[in-house]
Amino acid sequence: MEAEIFSERTDLAELNRAVEQIRESLGRIIVGQKNTVDFLIAGLLADGHVLLEGVPGVAKTLSAKLVARSIDASFSRIQFTPDLMPSDVLGTSVFDPRSSSFEYRKGPVFGNIILVDEINRAPAKTQSALFEVMEERQVTVDGHTYLMEEPFMVLATQNPIEQEGTYRLPEAQLDRFLFKIEVKYPTFEEEILMLQNQHQQNLSAEISEVKAVLSTEQIKACRKLVKALHVEPKLVEYVVKITQETRNNKALYLGASPRASLALINSAKAIAGIQGRDFVTPEDIIKVSVPVLAHRIMLTPDKEMEGLTAADIVMQIIQKIEVPR
Repeated sequence: MEAEIFSERTDLAELNRAVEQIRESLGRIIVGQKNTVDFLIAGLLADGHVLLEGVPGVAKTLSAKLVARSIDASFSRIQFTPDLMPSDVLGTSVFDPRSSSFEYRKGPVFGNIILVDEINRAPAKTQSALFEVMEERQVTVDGHTYLMEEPFMVLATQNPIEQEGTYRLPEAQLDRFLFKIEVKYPTFEEEILMLQNQHQQNLSAEISEVKAVLSTEQIKACRKLVKALHVEPKLVEYVVKITQETRNNKALYLGASPRASLALINSAKAIAGIQGRDFVTPEDIIKVSVPVLAHRIMLTPDKEMEGLTAADIVMQIIQKIEVPR
């Protein structure tokens, strides 16, 4: 038993070193955004998809691309536009006159890390093309099912401000994202440092120097390790109390689903693993509560009129429920 514990902690230490390498390489290019990078890594380890939301110019796409470069896996980018069709994402069957049969040509969604840029630019018909592949890790075309290679992760970006030429994401699609991360403006000091770095360094050269520090096999091993981390029964009850409260809260008319409970547990495990711990603490659950829950709940109209946000309600719920010790 002692040998197993020692082995597990050694593996966690290796994971921690890889995480630090990713943070260091990205930190040379992206100033601030530490939480964004940590949640992107946690999403990868928890086998979840991540939605980055923020105004243009806050390095949403760059952050996603750099994290993808840090992993030795296939990367694909899809720019969502209003005229994009589902076949442009999933692929299509093409007639081959030599064999007198149809041949399936795979679309850009086939890969390990998929960046969907400005996901709310495409209409519901195209967005629905991601439903099956995000949840079941497979694509069904013309009666044939094609399994995705592991790891598979969708990183999507969207702009919350612009309304012209955008389409609201369906609740069913939002629920498939493990995290929704709000990428905010840098602080005064961070923006000064960013300008100094840009002035003194060649950004293209810096980006090209970002090297892969995790292979696909290492990611698979790390995912198994993270999944096996210890969670006390009282913490499981704590998670259920939080999600149950979202369903009974008078400020909400749509609460979190059981998928949200699973997401809280899995993402808390990933955060614990990143920090080198083989057990989950209440603080891990609290840390992931807003990015996991805020996009899965909907406020009543009167609370929206008061200027409250989904994140505000999540924090009220966290403060209301007693933290287990």
